[in-house]
Amino acid sequence: MSPRYVDLHAHFLPGLDDGAKTREEGLLMVDALTALGFSTLHATPHQRAGMFMPSRPDIDEAFAAVAGEVRESRPGIEVGLAAENFWDEVFHARLRDHSVPTYPGGRAFLFEINPQLAPPRLEQVLFEIRLSGLLPVMAHPERYLVVQNDLGRAEAFGRTAAMLVDVGALDGAHGRAPMKTARRLMEEGLAHAVASDVHTAEDQRAVAAGMAWIRKRLGAPTLDRLLDDNPRQVLAGELPDRT
Repeated sequence: MSPRYVDLHAHFLPGLDDGAKTREEGLLMVDALTALGFSTLHATPHQRAGMFMPSRPDIDEAFAAVAGEVRESRPGIEVGLAAENFWDEVFHARLRDHSVPTYPGGRAFLFEINPQLAPPRLEQVLFEIRLSGLLPVMAHPERYLVVQNDLGRAEAFGRTAAMLVDVGALDGAHGRAPMKTARRLMEEGLAHAVASDVHTAEDQRAVAAGMAWIRKRLGAPTLDRLLDDNPRQVLAGELPDRT
């Protein structure tokens, strides 16, 4: 049976952030991921104050255009809409008024932090969010200095938040330190899932190489768990088992 992988992190919506610039480029990214076995792709445009803050109407318009094209010409492929929420004042205001952009179903949301400086009380705030009924999903933990310096922090974060590693990082797509940390997160069983985080169609090469690394080092069943079973649990608001 062909793989039915789920991507929880991708930037294929055009003209919103540092991802696709045009609809054609976004569709090339969809096709590049489909060729690797993905059947469900979630667009996660950045939401970061002072840098990338596309409006909801602009996001909805971009998503409708891409989703319509996918429905018409790419049978069997599904696209969903979420966001990559930066841990800033906008995010916290949205937490307070229950308007954080989530994955479809409203049970989980993707977030990122400053790579150089972890927010204070991060573990406690993640715990409080989890108690509220939402599942936080930490984007690319391998990029964060706090995790690179102490893998125990990833273990602590992962008690209440899903650790979502960029699969391309396993092949060095983001530098040596993130690569080493991503591989350790994989080998020590601290990642709940992996995702593409594609910004261009050319990112397919790094994604494919990272998938091959998992298959070779950890086995095909682990790859299926990290790209199929566990992402589906995350979408249901469940924190997957890391064993």
